[in-house]
Amino acid sequence: MSFNNFHMHTTFCDGADTPEEMVRAALAAGCKEIGFSGHSWLDFDPDWTMSPEAAAAYRAEVLRLKEVYADRILIRLGVEQDYCSAADELPLYEYVIGGVHCVFKDGRYLSVDLSADALRSGIEQWYGGDAYAFVEDYYRLVGDLYEKTQCDIVAHFDLVTKFLEKDPFFDPCDPRYVRAADEALEKLIESPAWVEINTGAMSRGYRTEPYPGPRILEQLGKAKKPVILSSDAHSADAVLFGFDAAMRLAEQYALDVRTSLAELPRFMIQ
Repeated sequence: MSFNNFHMHTTFCDGADTPEEMVRAALAAGCKEIGFSGHSWLDFDPDWTMSPEAAAAYRAEVLRLKEVYADRILIRLGVEQDYCSAADELPLYEYVIGGVHCVFKDGRYLSVDLSADALRSGIEQWYGGDAYAFVEDYYRLVGDLYEKTQCDIVAHFDLVTKFLEKDPFFDPCDPRYVRAADEALEKLIESPAWVEINTGAMSRGYRTEPYPGPRILEQLGKAKKPVILSSDAHSADAVLFGFDAAMRLAEQYALDVRTSLAELPRFMIQ
């Protein structure tokens, strides 16, 4: 089976390589179709997101590459739209990946995936040490992702578990966690958005398994919810990282794996 990847970051946001370097890596890996998904602008967290000026340059470069490589690979122009980002530029993209990377508590910004220490500190300071209250806030946003962003694909559903393999400071089997995650998943299953199996934390050494975890994958399989494999690549050597392992999980849970964005509802109705 040949693989494609539609969740990729470049030097226009927090990636290590240029879009063209990513295209060449995808060609070498045998991809027939790829998509770029630069991080949408967050003015309160500019280090890893695209400013309006950077986003304009990003769009221009991806569209240039689309033409240059048209006879070798289909390139899609996308964006990873954060829940907290403005939506005014979304019509400029072919597809949208929706993600939650931060939670606001009483006006204070808490990053979900910056580092385990930062997350622990924020939970202690702003949630009185109640990690499950934080988890509940996170999943409330995740459950609203489609309504807020009209996303085509839901990114790293359980990103909140990123650090748990090495620092298990809460239990994803706890009833409060399970209830919060299940409520979010139920809303997203009812939406037309696909859910990604994301290997990004594996390539960066945080996890040995992709997002989402087995319990969520099992529910997605039972619901016959379309899923798509994503490496969340931040470098050219990670374009298809972990896809063989992700595909084995997809087969184990009888998941409906899609490999082309042409199957997205937005393209099917055009």
